[in-house]
Amino acid sequence: MELTDIFPFAPDDGYIILALVNFIGSLVPFVPLPGFLLLATMSVGSEYDLHILALVSAISATVAKQIIFFLSFGGRKILNPKTRKRMKPFERLVKKYGAAAAFFAAATPMPDDIIFIPLGLAKYNPKRFFVATLTGKIVLSYIIVFISHYVGLSFIEPFLENVSDPTPVYVGILIFGAMMTGVVVLVLKLDWQRIMVKFAPWTLDDSLDDENNKNSKN
Repeated sequence: MELTDIFPFAPDDGYIILALVNFIGSLVPFVPLPGFLLLATMSVGSEYDLHILALVSAISATVAKQIIFFLSFGGRKILNPKTRKRMKPFERLVKKYGAAAAFFAAATPMPDDIIFIPLGLAKYNPKRFFVATLTGKIVLSYIIVFISHYVGLSFIEPFLENVSDPTPVYVGILIFGAMMTGVVVLVLKLDWQRIMVKFAPWTLDDSLDDENNKNSKN
């Protein structure tokens, strides 16, 4: 099976399909794989403009992540007090490195929502978050586009040689998403106060919240 069999669509609709798949894939937390595969597939050959592909991918993903970020503001009310108390040190740690943490999460294949959601919970500056995330997604998208275009999909296609039905691929994507969701549940369950007292004791200082809120508004 060819990688293009996983995402069959008319070439004229390519950019729109990419935007939709990437947006929906990025909007569903912890499941970035469909957008990555589609972007890599479309980057092979000269049918599509590489710069447009990278920008469409980056912008659509960033818009989705911005929605998740804003929804996390409301998560402060959804989470029970005990979970909020456990998460506080981790939120302070992530918020301290704010833009740098958002950029790193966006520019790497890591499950970025592990960083983005705590930033939302900590009410990090939305404008800084958007700029850092967009910049990171542009970097990641260009890396995927150029590697796929100039190296080809030889690093992926060997895994598909003996696959005749794309269903297992879709199932694998769902399993991957479930695993990443489990990671986030674990992050919420961990007692970050006990962890941070050893590695970053300053995150246990409640007075940092007021100071960080002032800095985020500036």
